[in-house]
Amino acid sequence: MRLAPVALLLAFVFVGSATAQEQIVKLSSPGGATLVANVMRPAGDAKRPLVVINHGSPADGSQRARMEPPRYPALSSWFLARGYVVALPLRRGYGESSGTWAEAYGRCDAPDYYNAGLQSAADVQATIDFMRAQPYVAADRTLVVGQSAGGWATVALSSRNPPGVPGMINFAGGRGGHQKLPGGGIGNCTPDALVQAAARYGATARVPVLWIYAENDSFFEPALAKRMVAAYDRPVRRPATGRSAPSAATVTTWPAATTARPSGRRWSRVFSTA
Repeated sequence: MRLAPVALLLAFVFVGSATAQEQIVKLSSPGGATLVANVMRPAGDAKRPLVVINHGSPADGSQRARMEPPRYPALSSWFLARGYVVALPLRRGYGESSGTWAEAYGRCDAPDYYNAGLQSAADVQATIDFMRAQPYVAADRTLVVGQSAGGWATVALSSRNPPGVPGMINFAGGRGGHQKLPGGGIGNCTPDALVQAAARYGATARVPVLWIYAENDSFFEPALAKRMVAAYDRPVRRPATGRSAPSAATVTTWPAATTARPSGRRWSRVFSTA
């Protein structure tokens, strides 16, 4: 059922330059929860393509309530400069977004990553639905991007093949990283379950998804990333593995990512606003 959310303007500031606008909105999510989202857009009334960027989840659950609406200035500025409207939602149970945290995956030794991802994806879809109702958004041109748990939400959403989405990008997506393991130590909770969930998503996914991981990713190391994408079962959807993860202050171009051609198309065409 399509939601009919109502926006509440909370703040309005200029970001990046005098021509970019930023505002905080509220929108409805499944079960009646209210999500808080940061929206950035170029100036003017023209309809623009949309990108929804999805945050991760802290390993320490006590930090969820303190999260603020994300901004990701470098990534957001990249899309703004190319004419995109950028929406960055806080999912249920994070920060000021209401509702019970919906994406719990259960015990570390028996995690349900599949349904946890679909819960996250429902909030992403609610954001897409809300943003497409705005007069400045082109309803048929949406990209979905996510990192960590937000990347996993992106992969989960791909299994639903939302219309008007020509491509998605998963940065280091997964769940269950950096957890206390039943046998002691810190690591990923039952990585085989991640691979199995990825296979279930891939069984129905038809939208191109670009997977990007780093060689020194301590949450989802390259061998696991390759297993996940292989299970997802599209040969062109493979991790673009860089030499090392970028620091928070740098932007790194991953050469393999710029040449990937999901479904026979260059990603530059997916990003095009023309």
